[in-house]
Amino acid sequence: MRASRVLLSVALAAASASVFAAPPAPPLVKFEGAIGVDPLTGVNGTDQLNVVRGISPGGRAWVIRKLKATVGTDGTVSAKGAGLLLASGDVIGTRAGITHVAATLACGAANATASLFTSTPSPLDLAGNFDIGGVLSQDGVNAAVMPATCDNPVLLVRSANPATGVAGAWFAAGILNADDD
Repeated sequence: MRASRVLLSVALAAASASVFAAPPAPPLVKFEGAIGVDPLTGVNGTDQLNVVRGISPGGRAWVIRKLKATVGTDGTVSAKGAGLLLASGDVIGTRAGITHVAATLACGAANATASLFTSTPSPLDLAGNFDIGGVLSQDGVNAAVMPATCDNPVLLVRSANPATGVAGAWFAAGILNADDD
């Protein structure tokens, strides 16, 4: 009898906690699908580094099979990706030495002056799969205060150092999903 009372108390406590839990923030931007990086881009007939919003590309071409990401108005991020792997050379089809990735959302001017909001590092498994969560930051420590709207949004998947939290080169860019469903 006592065990059933304890179980009932635990169940009621869990149910009441879920009633008072805050609902998730509405989405600021959503992305579905992605484009792998080509480290070079043609500009005026010459090859140049494919720098996006001031962030340099990885040194080789990468592919990504799937990406679905949402950034909330409160800076929460959820990004799941699959098949982020190298697309050339002897290490084709591998992640090479990259073990962690981060997501960076750029909002503002379509240049290096855009505001950047970056997640903490998340593991990248051998098949190129990752699951990024948490809250974005602009300084690597504090939760970011997000803008009311995100003009010219770009989501970049970047290499990340798990020890320092510093994000590096970008490997994939999300495709903006403007649907409201």
